Amino acid sequence: MDSRFFCLCFLLLVLNFDHTVVLANGGGAGVIKVSYKFAGSERTLSALRAHDDVRHLNILAGVDLPLGGTGRPDAVGLYYAKIGIGTPSKDYYVQVDTGSDITWVNCIQCHECPKRGYHGIELTLYDPKDSLTGKLITCDQEFCKEIIRTSLSGCTGNSSCLYLEVYGDGSYSMGYFVEDIVQYDQVSGDLQTKSANGSVIFGCGAGQSEDLGSSDDALDGVLGFGKTNSSMLSQLASSGRVRKMFAHCLDGVNGGGIFAIGHVVQPQVNTTPLVPNQPHYNVNMTAVQVGLDVRNLTTYIYTVGDNKGAIIDSGTTLAYLPEVIYLPLVKKILSWQSDLELRTLHDIYTCFDYSGSVDDAFPPVTFHFENSLHLKVYPSEYLFPFEDLMCLGFQNSGLQSQDKQNITLLGDLVLSNKLVLYDLENQTIGWTEYNCSSSIKLKDELTGSVHLVGAHSLSRGCSLHAPMVLFSLLLMALLHGFSTELL
Repeated sequence: MDSRFFCLCFLLLVLNFDHTVVLANGGGAGVIKVSYKFAGSERTLSALRAHDDVRHLNILAGVDLPLGGTGRPDAVGLYYAKIGIGTPSKDYYVQVDTGSDITWVNCIQCHECPKRGYHGIELTLYDPKDSLTGKLITCDQEFCKEIIRTSLSGCTGNSSCLYLEVYGDGSYSMGYFVEDIVQYDQVSGDLQTKSANGSVIFGCGAGQSEDLGSSDDALDGVLGFGKTNSSMLSQLASSGRVRKMFAHCLDGVNGGGIFAIGHVVQPQVNTTPLVPNQPHYNVNMTAVQVGLDVRNLTTYIYTVGDNKGAIIDSGTTLAYLPEVIYLPLVKKILSWQSDLELRTLHDIYTCFDYSGSVDDAFPPVTFHFENSLHLKVYPSEYLFPFEDLMCLGFQNSGLQSQDKQNITLLGDLVLSNKLVLYDLENQTIGWTEYNCSSSIKLKDELTGSVHLVGAHSLSRGCSLHAPMVLFSLLLMALLHGFSTELL
């Protein structure tokens, strides 16, 4: 039996809660402060790979999610945002993830969750009983039916709707769905905001794997910005609070950047269509260019099983390319300096000794997409220092596990210093090189006015909140414990 199916069935048999539903109330678009989780931290190559493995509002007025950190692969980490949840509202710090849909925060029943996380900051556990507007979601609600999409024994009537979010390396978060008020900052003028809120269904994490709860880098949860109806973006859009459009600009030079939900009117961005019927933000890549040398691609090169096209994912640090693209790409890059002495670190990282200006010594790499859209990556972006060497941020996905083998995935390595626009209403995505320390213009769909949204950075000194299945007896004890606490 599939382990995910078993775990969900088991959870459903243990839990059974009554609940009521909170109806969405009126509000505007808002601002969520976002920061780079490990800004300024010394990174290791193994940490980069481990992070990438784990990872694998019809808006009336704009929503601004201020960013922090660098977006550089030599400062490993995630981008995180601050949101308020509940009545009265409490602050939670969550990873902003365009590669996943479910938003979840750790809950009071998570006894193994660390009390302190990144930089030793105190973490907060959400308790639905402490919120006047917190309600449980049951199996007979449409949200639960769509999430599960299969008839699981025990998930009927007013039984609690459970989730199990499993990541690429087998790490996981599990718990039950709740609905509560989420607070955010609505754009109200040039570089100005006001408080707004909306009702959102999200996961209440009752348990997680040890790697997600590392006391050195723990957050309160994940803010899913994926494509499906379960994402916070889709929920706010369905209630008329936001448009299904958002943009980010990750500043790889000065740190911080811009993250906004809404209709970006400046700068103008050329777009390419999203590949239909794909779970992620997939696009068709047509060619790879190193310097002036162009190699056209055929579709089969980046088609892996049901996964078609190149995935754009700000939650991934590096760039992963199929072996048939990776090998000639690296060979061409390194040919620009014939006297390099190459070293392989951790069996997979290509590094060399070089002390000069990499932008003067190596070629830019340009990825081409449909509709004449291209994405240029400069040497100072795809090369980074490590242990007195320079290392390539491009990775050979042919060496990945079977389900990710030869996948094409473009992460922060290539997305930094560009404004990336996601338009789910028109099923397109686009980008342009941009100064991510500046500002963009967002249109207020209610009044027609246009407002500036600037770059931000959450302070590293601010207060942060933050394999697969346990053995049956341990899991039963855990779930029995939090079910009795809620009853």
